[in-house]
Amino acid sequence: MRGRSALNLNDIAKAADFIAEEFKEIGLKPYVGNNFRQSFLVNRSNVSQQSVVLGDKKLNDDEFLIVGKLNEPITEKSSGYETIKIGAEDDFSQKFREIVQQNPNKAIIQVDKKHAPFLARFKKIYNRESVVIKGQEKKESAPKIFIVADEIPKNQEIKQTIKSEEFEMFNVAAVLPGKSKPDEYVVISCHYDHIGILPAVEGDSIANGADDDASGTTAMIELARYYKKLNNNERTIIFVAFTAEEIGMFGSKYFSNNIDPEKVVAMINIEMIGKDSKFGPNSLYITGYKASNLGQLMQENLKGSEFTFHPDPYTTQNLFYRSDNAVLAALGVPAHTFSTSQIDKDQYYHTVKDEVSTLDINNIKSSIEAIATGAIGIINGTQTPSRVEKLRD
Repeated sequence: MRGRSALNLNDIAKAADFIAEEFKEIGLKPYVGNNFRQSFLVNRSNVSQQSVVLGDKKLNDDEFLIVGKLNEPITEKSSGYETIKIGAEDDFSQKFREIVQQNPNKAIIQVDKKHAPFLARFKKIYNRESVVIKGQEKKESAPKIFIVADEIPKNQEIKQTIKSEEFEMFNVAAVLPGKSKPDEYVVISCHYDHIGILPAVEGDSIANGADDDASGTTAMIELARYYKKLNNNERTIIFVAFTAEEIGMFGSKYFSNNIDPEKVVAMINIEMIGKDSKFGPNSLYITGYKASNLGQLMQENLKGSEFTFHPDPYTTQNLFYRSDNAVLAALGVPAHTFSTSQIDKDQYYHTVKDEVSTLDINNIKSSIEAIATGAIGIINGTQTPSRVEKLRD
């Protein structure tokens, strides 16, 4: 599930090609056009240089924070900048949010030295890398410059240099057309990216992502194989492996913003099923379980088996909106993530040790079988889950 990581595109095309070949071998049709890739352009921007000089003193990197984009340097001749103070007695976090989220003006904010540690911490949170899907850019907000200082002299120079590049990203998506209800969609998904290269541990620097989310990718492919052979899907099934989940769910955002959510009956997103859940063998948990009755319907179809679906036990981590189901769930779709990850104690999560040798293959197998059987009523059109309450229109 989503965490913080740098963007790494090395070899992702090879993974995409592998999934596409599996789709082709199974006998699925491309979701878009004649290619299993659903491609889109993104713009990546990096702050390559920034500096603040007050009088004749150049500030250390952790003594200032530039929120937004400077189109030109700020000097004593610059105009239009509001001056704001965050004093020693102010609640820094509250004032920071108010200024960034509610103040529409360009501003230079003088921060009392008492709050220097907070500013330094916030600077680490505000990543210098920004990735935006082309065509979905938001209007740039006016820049805000937070500076730790006793005073802000008129003699100042504030600079920022941003480098941008445009490149292609791609989901891998296939479709199994429905027989009697082709305009009603069931989405079965995973993400096929991972966090890439990390600092070496015992000479190993490659984060393989065996559980996160090769296990989910395996499940998605095997479910495609199963439903194709079964050949009784009255609803259309869309199988999709998303890109860039780990850096902001860009693949699922693009996919979700280019499909009619009213036509999506359900979304089963599979993430990290390589180990027993906290409920033991033969169990999965479903994020946002009570937001729809999808889990209850699927449990009905497992009557007589030992397998059980459970509500997400990690509600404080907000997992319902931390994976690729999030955008469609916000649009009212019963879109949920199915997982077994004990995310609070998994020592291999987001490390170079997330390897196949740490997985329980029988757990993956039983999870795939349970989802396959549990979803059959959704697939054949005899069950329709309730909708999730919309977060936005």
